[in-house]
Amino acid sequence: MRHIISLLLENEAGALARVASLFAARGYNIEALTVAPTEDDSVSRMTIVTCGDERIIEQITKQLNKLIDVIRLLDISESGHIERELMLLKVRAKASERDELKRLTDIFRGRIIDVTSQSYVIEMTGDSAKLDAFLANLAPSQIIEVVRSGPTGILRGERGLHL
Repeated sequence: MRHIISLLLENEAGALARVASLFAARGYNIEALTVAPTEDDSVSRMTIVTCGDERIIEQITKQLNKLIDVIRLLDISESGHIERELMLLKVRAKASERDELKRLTDIFRGRIIDVTSQSYVIEMTGDSAKLDAFLANLAPSQIIEVVRSGPTGILRGERGLHL
């Protein structure tokens, strides 16, 4: 089962490496990883997407909690949460295809953020299924490059991950 683990950790050199090496040492896969500073510059928020049964996820969370850099940890996939992913997509945009690409981008609530005579760069956010569906509506020959952030998420309601 897919889990989204969100954690606050000290914003120090080597903290990310220690978390990643914990996964590697135990043979667990990180499907997606995002890290950014929080409103407090000394603390970063890390979002890890991984798969495993309850036993494996429990082992991962216990091992993460033992790391000195980790301040707080929460498996947000266990509660109601909002999940989003950012995708930047460069596509070939021949004159005959431009209107259709614009319509498709509008339907999926994306934005064209760069235009050249031969290509568009499209920005889109949403859950992974939405981004996959958008890509499925394009011919493989249209796609030049795809960059995806991986999912990040936040709990719904009053509960949250904070200091």
